[in-house]
Amino acid sequence: MDALEDVGVAVSVDRRLATIMAIDIVGYSRLMEADEAATLAAIKELRHAPIDPLLVEHHGRIVKLMGDGAIIEFGSVVDAVACAVALQKGCAIRQADRPSARRIVFRVGVNLGDVVVEGEDLLGDGVNVAARLEQLCSPGGILISGTVFDHLQGKLDHLVLDYAGDQRVKNIARPVRTYTVRLDGGGRPWRLRIRPHLRELQWAAAILILLFAAGGAWWQFQPAERSGARASIAVLPFDDLTGSEATGRLSDGITEDIITDLSRINEFDVMALNSTEAFKEKPVDLQQIGRQLSVGYVLEGSIQRQGERIRATAQLINTATGVHLWSERWDRPAEDLFAVQTEIAERVVTEFELTTGPIKAAELGAVRRKRPQSLTAYELELLGAEKLSNLTRERVAEATDLFRKAIAADPNYARAWTGLAWSLTLAANFGADTDASNRMALEAAKQAIALDPYDAGAHGALGEILARRGELGHAKAELDTALALNPGSFRILNNYLSWASTFGEPERGAEMADRAIRLNPNYPSWACGGLRYAYFMVGRYQDALRVMERQTPDNYSKFAWVERAGSFAALGRMAEAQATVKEALKRHPNLTIEGHVNDPGFNDVERQRLVETMRLAGFPACAQPEQMSKSGEPFPLPECAPKP
Repeated sequence: MDALEDVGVAVSVDRRLATIMAIDIVGYSRLMEADEAATLAAIKELRHAPIDPLLVEHHGRIVKLMGDGAIIEFGSVVDAVACAVALQKGCAIRQADRPSARRIVFRVGVNLGDVVVEGEDLLGDGVNVAARLEQLCSPGGILISGTVFDHLQGKLDHLVLDYAGDQRVKNIARPVRTYTVRLDGGGRPWRLRIRPHLRELQWAAAILILLFAAGGAWWQFQPAERSGARASIAVLPFDDLTGSEATGRLSDGITEDIITDLSRINEFDVMALNSTEAFKEKPVDLQQIGRQLSVGYVLEGSIQRQGERIRATAQLINTATGVHLWSERWDRPAEDLFAVQTEIAERVVTEFELTTGPIKAAELGAVRRKRPQSLTAYELELLGAEKLSNLTRERVAEATDLFRKAIAADPNYARAWTGLAWSLTLAANFGADTDASNRMALEAAKQAIALDPYDAGAHGALGEILARRGELGHAKAELDTALALNPGSFRILNNYLSWASTFGEPERGAEMADRAIRLNPNYPSWACGGLRYAYFMVGRYQDALRVMERQTPDNYSKFAWVERAGSFAALGRMAEAQATVKEALKRHPNLTIEGHVNDPGFNDVERQRLVETMRLAGFPACAQPEQMSKSGEPFPLPECAPKP
């Protein structure tokens, strides 16, 4: 179609009014990660009954399936809403005996609007608004638009609809009226609220009179944060307005860098990127994000690259009031991208000073950390980091090559050296010469620090490398430095808490785990090992087990099996402990208490907790003599000592 328009050929567009239902599964990724086979089987069972029969009964046509959701067209709003109600109630009944954590729960949005017909597909505002409503909907609920509400009058009097406010939708000029369908049937029926927005205006006038009489327009200055709470912010993934893979990667990099810059400021909390990626390329309700992530502010923006120029926008919003505190637009040469990034972070800090008070000069200076001198080096480093997000031998090798190319483009770019240190460390896990890889990784991390002593990531990488080498005192010093430079970094918190117990600070490790999860409630599976261990080593066994729910058994390490069984045993859940021991021994036949606790990475306190919980769980006690002979300073169990 675009090609015909470009050469001046008139093209007719098929538009019509349609009732659209958007539906998706809540927590689909979590369910699939926990048990993919069981999740797919449960979805298939619900499709068989009640979903597919209800679509037939109410004349619904599936326009497209999208893994965790679908777009469905109906012939009328009555059919669509009646089907949605029956679907939600039917799915709840069918899963009543299923554990709540394993239930398939849907969100449903219904809209009546204009669509563009392209073959069997439907596009346009009618579909976009339905998808937006589904995203705003509560789990297990139904959210409908004002156009659907208006067409339902007098047709489904048994339903109760509650006005849910006007919502902004990306690329839609006017706010969309929204209503929730009350599935419990209680309350006043919708037919008594034909024009809720008019009634709200009447109530609002009366309330404002009372508020002014009581002391003025408090609502205009309502703070985003509770009194005494730390200020907090979520940086949403910057939109890529170009649509190219390279610019998309650049947008992601800028987002993560702004998060890194802001997390250096100790006066407020900054949510990690994993927690905001769920909102990427989706129309969002900022107040809902504020509630979902427990943040008072949201920063959003966009990046557009055209030739050698960069156009960027950013705006800071108070999530409690929806008020835009500031917005800015930049049109600069591409090489000025890093200056724009710094300006955005500094503007946020300036606004936060108005609510948190003065921010230390040293922390303000940290926002102005050293930037790369080459945009090419920056993009190569981003591509290398992307390769390391999914580890295989080939991807680690590719990442190493990309980091080296970034260094060639800008030898003084500290973060490229840090990336090289990580990739070389990982290469040793995939068959590379261990001594050579670790030596080069150590040299790369030291070079990163030499180039930028204030780069927290470089100190974190060096700390991790030194800890793995057994140089715990030096490792702790580097990780302490990393935390001092960037106290709000999820990755650095995770690095430290993984070793805190070994450093003799188990309680601090658990506190860091709490903070890390606060900053990144959608933490990735690679973080589970450190979080689990931190909780296990202070006896918070239920929290350790909760973290493990983010992984599937096939991803458990030997250490994870031991700590899972020990946690069950310490909690008195002996049947689960024994089943876990049985599965652990099936996967690791030589696993024994004595052999496990003789790992040189444990200190005496850690060994004692492991011995107690492994005994309680029922692991075999004694290791083979040849296994013990490999330990530099063996830690034998009394019952395993040779008899005289």
